Amino acid sequence: MEDSIFLSASVPDPKRAPEFAETSNSVAITSAVRALVHVTLGRRVLVWGGHPAITPMIKVVAEEMGVDYGEWVKLYQSLYFKDQFPQDNEKFGNVIYTENIENDRDKSLRHMRERMFSDNNFKAAIFVGGMAGIIDEFELFAQLQTGKDIIPVLSTGGATLKVAEKIDAELSDDLLNDLDYVGLFHRELKVSAKENRFLTPNDQPKDIEKRYWRPN
Repeated sequence: MEDSIFLSASVPDPKRAPEFAETSNSVAITSAVRALVHVTLGRRVLVWGGHPAITPMIKVVAEEMGVDYGEWVKLYQSLYFKDQFPQDNEKFGNVIYTENIENDRDKSLRHMRERMFSDNNFKAAIFVGGMAGIIDEFELFAQLQTGKDIIPVLSTGGATLKVAEKIDAELSDDLLNDLDYVGLFHRELKVSAKENRFLTPNDQPKDIEKRYWRPN
């Protein structure tokens, strides 16, 4: 799809990244991820690089909503982390496993991210919380998906604050102050709450007006 949404998110580990953990809000991160799934599922394809803290969140919300998420989410995972894959990977029908490059963590992650940003045509990228990898994904996304919307959810803290510093544009105050994440994402992604949810992307009309719910 030409309007896929990229999610870059993680919950900072105080031991690995104390500088990001200090400013992050784990409750806000969880709330933002849950809200993004609520807004996009059945309406836009959601793509992310499998993070062990984020993938289970997405699975739980999708199951709570009762929407078949098989074709509406796309999870990328590097085989470098094969021994660390969360069991929730098995629940997603659309997992793309990328090569382990020379058994090198940085090279393998770079390759996975290049695949994500080359395989898909995104409308926007959402940044939530995170550690240094969030900044790496922002820089590569900006390079390979030029001109697309960059939406750092500042209220979640973490490396997302550093992403905001790198953006050469004025950001909405809502990204810092609005904790109604469902409403925030509807506005920022321009996804109407009136849009129906469809079983698969192929079932969804290309004309947005035809996606709207109407009384019988």
